[in-house]
Amino acid sequence: MTHMKTLDGTAASHFAFGTMQFGGTANETASREMFDASRDAGINHFDTAYIYTDGASETILGELANPVREQVIVASKVAYDGVGDTTKLQADFDVSRKRLAMECVDVLYLHRHVGANLPRAIEWLAQQQSAGMIRYIGLSNFAAWQVMDAVALAKSNDTRIDIIQPMYNLVKRQAEVELLPMCKDQGIACAPYSPLGGGLLTGKYSNGGNGRLKTDDRYNARYSLAYMHETAKALKELGDELGVNPATLAVAWVARHEAGPVPLLSARSQKQLQPSLNAISFQMDDALYARITALSPTPPPATDRWEERV
Repeated sequence: MTHMKTLDGTAASHFAFGTMQFGGTANETASREMFDASRDAGINHFDTAYIYTDGASETILGELANPVREQVIVASKVAYDGVGDTTKLQADFDVSRKRLAMECVDVLYLHRHVGANLPRAIEWLAQQQSAGMIRYIGLSNFAAWQVMDAVALAKSNDTRIDIIQPMYNLVKRQAEVELLPMCKDQGIACAPYSPLGGGLLTGKYSNGGNGRLKTDDRYNARYSLAYMHETAKALKELGDELGVNPATLAVAWVARHEAGPVPLLSARSQKQLQPSLNAISFQMDDALYARITALSPTPPPATDRWEERV
């Protein structure tokens, strides 16, 4: 669910591609192959950030996106430090635009909540929008109450919050409690990251594969609970039964939520990306969605009066 459009007026795609690996685990050749494969699959929404791969992600994405600039949505992020000082926001955004070689970036997110500086940060984003430097305003890693605080601040600046970017996958389902219902109610787009759970839901780790869960302590801790690995094993077994890659099932499951989230796909190579791209055309019926949902615990509702839920 999104009202966002490319510069040529095309609606934003129902899936997006995250370029966090560009210039890191994906060299320029692999980055181009994934960008082209995403475009061929119908994706026109590409996501990066000031902090990704020391700026290489923005630089490479700019080189790839500028030849088709009117046909793509380019999103970046500032304020990963969670401070929100407007002088630094401006300096970092200027660097991002220079790397991207773009005067205007379609979406600019606050990468994290910025505490007491949120009113000033939202006012700054509104000023960038009025000046034609950005088209849409986004928030990443915000709680629902923080988003609604920002919604009110944006309204007071004669603008709106267009999109949020939370974590969401089959073993990280907290977004279902308030974030996704809020998006549906408020008409805010949602582009969740990590639909594959750092690679856990591809099933590769059960076969001794390597990836971020083994090389990055943050991801190892994030997906360290036993039920998460049990869910990944069960998803792989279901994939084997259906003859479908578990990554395809994991991504299609995220996209199937009634709030219409736009999963951010990512990978190190076109070959690794393909099962996620296959989710775009995968038809998941209600029965399969329910079966996959049952593989992990559903988070409790936001109210303790759970017995009154309809």
